[in-house]
Amino acid sequence: MVQVAVMGHGVVGSGVVEVLSQHVESIAKRAKEEIAIKYILDIRDFPDSPFADKFTKNFEDIINDEEVKVVAEVMGGVNPAYDFTKRCLLKGKSVVTSNKELVATKGAELLKIAKENNANYLFEASVGGGIPIIRPISQCLAANDVIEIAGILNGTTNFILTKMIRENMSFDDALKMAQKLGYAEKDPTADVEGHDACRKICILASLAYGKHVYPEYVHASGITKIALEDVAYAASWGGVIKLIGQVKKLDDGKLDVTVEPMLISKESQLANVDDVFNGILVRGDSTGDVVFYGKGAGKLPTASAVVADIIDCVKHLKARKYLYWSDGDGSIVKPYEETVYPIYIRVGSTLNKQAVFEKVSGLFRNARSIVRTNAPENEFAFVTDDMSVSEQINALSALENDGVKILSKIRISDL
Repeated sequence: MVQVAVMGHGVVGSGVVEVLSQHVESIAKRAKEEIAIKYILDIRDFPDSPFADKFTKNFEDIINDEEVKVVAEVMGGVNPAYDFTKRCLLKGKSVVTSNKELVATKGAELLKIAKENNANYLFEASVGGGIPIIRPISQCLAANDVIEIAGILNGTTNFILTKMIRENMSFDDALKMAQKLGYAEKDPTADVEGHDACRKICILASLAYGKHVYPEYVHASGITKIALEDVAYAASWGGVIKLIGQVKKLDDGKLDVTVEPMLISKESQLANVDDVFNGILVRGDSTGDVVFYGKGAGKLPTASAVVADIIDCVKHLKARKYLYWSDGDGSIVKPYEETVYPIYIRVGSTLNKQAVFEKVSGLFRNARSIVRTNAPENEFAFVTDDMSVSEQINALSALENDGVKILSKIRISDL
């Protein structure tokens, strides 16, 4: 029998306890060992829980118990999760986690400590919840050079955009509905401003390319400025707007890593990933495009991925799984201002549309106008060919100096 501890008894932690306790026999068959929960760490009291005798408020109980071989860290945040995880790994205890923030900010260090102490640090649940993506990239697609990874990595923002696209609902109303249904937090900043998706694409980029990509090196913007007018223009153009986390290996060896709203064609495999679902596209040189789809969050889907990692650790108590990347200093990431892509722009002006188009044509590469039904006379939208971000900034500044107001700018994707 292998004893494990669960640190945190929130949504995911309680799900982990539930899955481990309800599937004892099938888990034992897969792990080749019976797995038993010895401790559940939480600062709160759960007197009515059927596992009340397993709760502790003292981390030292876990770290000092030699019988505990695997620890599930499902606390969230960096502190005290980082300290607890580090101490467990230094003791030779394997750790599994759903904590994307910790993996994105401390992953290289914790993987190094795990390696030095013959332990495992696994984090399948940190990206995509119950969608398997870490193992497929590290194992199933290991024979490929990964050219690109791109995906809808946040269910909250995808739900909001779906409501805007399908039901013509404003951003504010869609956000309120997401909060009412429990898809969005009371403070939705991490979701709607792109921070959550940024942490996830950093983990995938680090895994695929072997160097830690920290969130501070990555441009991230959210969906708060997306308007229904943009949704309508996107439809007229032949696509939809999605919040995409993307990493692409460029010809110069650098990585283009970003999180931002993008116009994607209706022909894209990601265009019909709707509501709270996630979709992650991995483009390999041998496989071509492979897409992983499912619910990216939720109690039991995420708990399922955590328990799968626990099973993996139990099967590898005396041998490490090769899951590793080295530290990075940001030099592998191309500066955002130098990245190149086409854009969609929506502007407002007191000038007539012909006059605006003449100004636009002189500043932007191969600008083509797009139209929408019932657009006001002072509104104009267009798309361009590839331009670097610095070129875009200069052109937009010149346009504003001519009295044209920039209402929206969105990246156009080739997914």
